[in-house]
Amino acid sequence: MFSHQTHAGLVRNGNFEFAPKQSDMNGTVVIGRYAIPEWEVSGFVEYIKSGQKQGDMLLVVPEGAFAVRLGNEASIKQRMKVVKGLYYSLTFSAARTCAQEETLNISVAPDSGVLPMQTMYSSNGWDSYAWAFQAELEFAEIVIHNPGVEEDPACGPLIDSVAIKALYPPRATNKNLLKNGDFEEGPYVFPNTSWGVLIPPNIEDDHSPLPGWMVESLKAVKYIDSDHFSVPGGKRAVELVAGKESAIAQVARTIPGKTYILSFAVGDASNSCEGSMIVEAFAGRNTVKVPYESKGKGGFKRAVLKFVAVSPRTRVMFLSTFYTMRSDDFSSLCGPVLDDVKLLSVRNPRRFM
Repeated sequence: MFSHQTHAGLVRNGNFEFAPKQSDMNGTVVIGRYAIPEWEVSGFVEYIKSGQKQGDMLLVVPEGAFAVRLGNEASIKQRMKVVKGLYYSLTFSAARTCAQEETLNISVAPDSGVLPMQTMYSSNGWDSYAWAFQAELEFAEIVIHNPGVEEDPACGPLIDSVAIKALYPPRATNKNLLKNGDFEEGPYVFPNTSWGVLIPPNIEDDHSPLPGWMVESLKAVKYIDSDHFSVPGGKRAVELVAGKESAIAQVARTIPGKTYILSFAVGDASNSCEGSMIVEAFAGRNTVKVPYESKGKGGFKRAVLKFVAVSPRTRVMFLSTFYTMRSDDFSSLCGPVLDDVKLLSVRNPRRFM
């Protein structure tokens, strides 16, 4: 068992590159609870090699040469040492195969969530998802389960690259009343994948993998990094990928009657997301719409919303007005990038009139 205090990266055999013995396989089907090294499996689990065909469909693996497929009611499980009380975020990659209504249950007792996989956000069919939990014991048992009941059990989702990261929730400071306004603290991003990480709505996850923020919507937002995308500041930002269905919010402490300035950057991720975009920001009773003309090549502009607080807690929220599709494949959702969000009280409101 490895110690997890500072660990961020793949769990043991998290990319499934250590294979079951041939004697533990029947074709692609894994036989035996402990056949896949470091994992415990139950139900119809297949071990898939990249490039394997299913009918006329080619199965692609995002990292390395192998992945697993979870058939009806199948699951994979791994137990690991964690620090009691700490927050952790899991990141894993998943792809739909032939089922239409795929979902995945992910759990670390007593927390669990259901991640819908109907909407695909990347053009190659794989998405990475983040899900967070708080460690209640010294050990965490991570379970990824396919609750599906398809006629063909071989129609379940493919899973690859399971990683974990300890989260250190940032605090508000006198330089920013919002926590994690630069989005630098967040889930593990796989260095060799170029599609970012989806952060699910908080109805699916009690603890946000993006500390300080809640995804208050029906659809996910995408967490992106500067290694693969254009980001206004620092290494990380958020892409609002699903129009009005993809909103991100935080509640800040404010003093009623005081004037505040909310400033933020709006841009594009340099991912062929082109066209007219609008980010709407809400705070107190005020709102602002920030238009951004994207050429899909990166860039950003700054915007400001001034408001007077009406209560001791002010909800700050951002969403994208429109749905946008990438111009290079017309099938994957994309949208404006949000970064560098700051909230400060104004000593002399007249200066900002």
